[in-house]
Amino acid sequence: MVYNKEDWISQRAYAIWEAEGRPCGRETENWQQAAAEFEQLQTTKASIDGTDLIEMLRATGRLMRAGDNHRAQIIQERATIAKR
Repeated sequence: MVYNKEDWISQRAYAIWEAEGRPCGRETENWQQAAAEFEQLQTTKASIDGTDLIEMLRATGRLMRAGDNHRAQIIQERATIAKR
């Protein structure tokens, strides 16, 4: 889904308001927080729906598992050498 800046900020400000229990008189603060979050997304080049972050985490998870396997292999090889 594609959002323009104003729509995204409006929907995020509404979500913040709901999460806070719908208090009166915090419209400006909620809007400012949502605008700041939007700017952060733009700065980090993150996708609005977070799909790029999810893919990065999945890739990192795979890399971490591959690194763990490599480390385990090195430890096993050292143990084999030590037994000789």
